[in-house]
Amino acid sequence: MTAEAFYLPLGENRYAATAATRGPWSPDSQHAGPPAALLGRAVEQRPGAREGFRVVRMTFEILRPVPLGEVTVAVREAEAGRSVERVEAELRGADGRVAMRAGALRIRVGEPGTAPSIEQPVTVPGPEDSPAMTFPLPWDEGYHTSVEMRFAHGSATEPGPACAWFRMRLPLVADEEPSGLVRVLVAADSGNGVSGELDIRRHVYVNPDLTVHLRRPPVGEWVGLDARTAVDEAGIGVADAQLLDAKGVIGRSAQSLFIAPR
Repeated sequence: MTAEAFYLPLGENRYAATAATRGPWSPDSQHAGPPAALLGRAVEQRPGAREGFRVVRMTFEILRPVPLGEVTVAVREAEAGRSVERVEAELRGADGRVAMRAGALRIRVGEPGTAPSIEQPVTVPGPEDSPAMTFPLPWDEGYHTSVEMRFAHGSATEPGPACAWFRMRLPLVADEEPSGLVRVLVAADSGNGVSGELDIRRHVYVNPDLTVHLRRPPVGEWVGLDARTAVDEAGIGVADAQLLDAKGVIGRSAQSLFIAPR
């Protein structure tokens, strides 16, 4: 039975992660994009959150593989100033251990006209002009089937820099329209995947962190990652990407990489 959402609510900040969250490294663990988005959603929907603030940066530490099954989310305000505040969130698996921790920076939004709008235009083909492509994985259902991917340049199967457009096929949480931040976070953890320089059959290149800077939320359903990866012989790498929507560059993401032979 195909999942109806990435997560099904269980009440009291508890969720059941469905097979739609399954990642590329193990059939028993999630791709980090959906749990990152679940933490971003928790920050946006935090009870008592001040109106008129926008998430401009989120940093995630992925402490261990996020398991399929039940997860619990907690969120709290860490520090608050007049125009800037910091919020912390964490996600635990059914065993009670923290699998992912996040820190969010929110900035007070000014009135329209506070500053001139300066866009960096998109210089790659849009999703409507890019071919659909998916990652060849041995399981039938997972992130690779729950998110539509179209490649403006590069490939899902060939190494090197690539630009891919992402669109969620499912809501993050059942019966809920995803926010712009959620759409970005579902996609942003895929920078190392689309621009991988190593053969996934011979190497593991997982990211223990993710940082996303966001100038504004995306317009529309599609989020683009124009990504590239650099690798050191010591088994450490960095993947970074420009984040795009149909209008222009909306931000940037970066991932540290742990690399090891299979």
